[in-house]
Amino acid sequence: MPRLAPLLTCLLGLLLLVAHPAHAQEMPPWGTGESRGEDLSIYLVTFGPGDDVASWWGHGSLVVEDHKAQQARLYNYGMFSFDQTMLLRYAMGRLEFWVDDASPGATFRFYRSLNRDVRLQELNLSVAQRVELARLLAVNVLPENRNYLYQHYSDNCVTRLRDGIDKVLGGQLQQAMSTPGRMTLRDHVRRYTSVGPPMSLLLDFLMNDEIDQPITRWQEAFLPDELERQVAEMQVVGEDGQKHPLVARNMTSYASQGRPQTPEQPPKYGPVLLVLGLVFGGGAVGLSLWHRRSGARAPRLLLGLQNVLVGLVLGIPGFALFIMWLFTEHTVTHRNENLFLANPLTLLALPLGIQLIFGSARAPERLRRLWLVLAGLGLLGLVLKALPMFDQDNWRLIALILPISAGMAGALRLGRAPAAARAPDALASSLKAS
Repeated sequence: MPRLAPLLTCLLGLLLLVAHPAHAQEMPPWGTGESRGEDLSIYLVTFGPGDDVASWWGHGSLVVEDHKAQQARLYNYGMFSFDQTMLLRYAMGRLEFWVDDASPGATFRFYRSLNRDVRLQELNLSVAQRVELARLLAVNVLPENRNYLYQHYSDNCVTRLRDGIDKVLGGQLQQAMSTPGRMTLRDHVRRYTSVGPPMSLLLDFLMNDEIDQPITRWQEAFLPDELERQVAEMQVVGEDGQKHPLVARNMTSYASQGRPQTPEQPPKYGPVLLVLGLVFGGGAVGLSLWHRRSGARAPRLLLGLQNVLVGLVLGIPGFALFIMWLFTEHTVTHRNENLFLANPLTLLALPLGIQLIFGSARAPERLRRLWLVLAGLGLLGLVLKALPMFDQDNWRLIALILPISAGMAGALRLGRAPAAARAPDALASSLKAS
């Protein structure tokens, strides 16, 4: 499974680290064997999405409550250290998370203060299964056991909950969830990030075809809402040999106010991106036609600014994607077809655009050659889609970026302004005759 570091997805651990910095110093009674299964209740807790990028995905935890001992702890696998080495570990795809425990009440109040849903499902487990899962959580939180290497889609703060529940059920959860999933991982990412279209588009750009392959419902449960949904639908075989619901009862501690629901399907903004690409690429052609007819200085400046903007918006992500492929363990970025559309070469539009603004005589020809290469690469990527190995779901990016590259290349191939209206600026003197 691909790995995508948690800076863009599950920074919730940082918030909880600030709010609840201490972990348990003593083993709870269910960890020492003092608790009886009859006295234990175990809840799967689902926290709804929040406002910032890191919390768009929601969060999940498990709560163990011993009614007789009047003790309860919430187990959170979303903890990590935000220190000086964090960014380096993130960049290399080697960020460690850990599990910690906290007061359920304090945690619920914290999420309520953020206007995020707090929903609980009491698990309908046997006495022995409750004892086993409670002990497993208590042991996992110990310093020697608590750390794990975070992998966004396959080993995160929610899949750890799923795996623990499945373990005490003897594999029944994974067996029942081995059926085909509702959609691909990319589709899930796109629907959860639809609240922020620019970030959604960036994440869409950075991830390769590893998240476009068919998946099972088990794999879909890397998301808190998906695990909640599937646990609610689950029927398990009990000690009596009969099937019964895995969830004994549902409770809502807090329902968010005025927060939009995550859409059931990813947004269909491909046509909008195509229009934007055509407008931007066509705008470059229009600026060159304006300059050719009038010889005015304004279209040269605007065309230079357009190159600067494209160099920033497309060049920097393209350069970052190339570096992540070569030097990091973020396998979800490797061999990404979007490098046909935007790559380190695109970044050259930034300095060349600045040169064009300041009247460099060589900038137009250099930009012309640059955009011819980029448009050619984009067209090559499009043609290669006919081959089975080039199956990345990046049609939205093609619709946006290829018209821009083609428009910029076409604009800078236009000839010089007519002699009667020609201005003595660098662009007019250096563009070649068409």
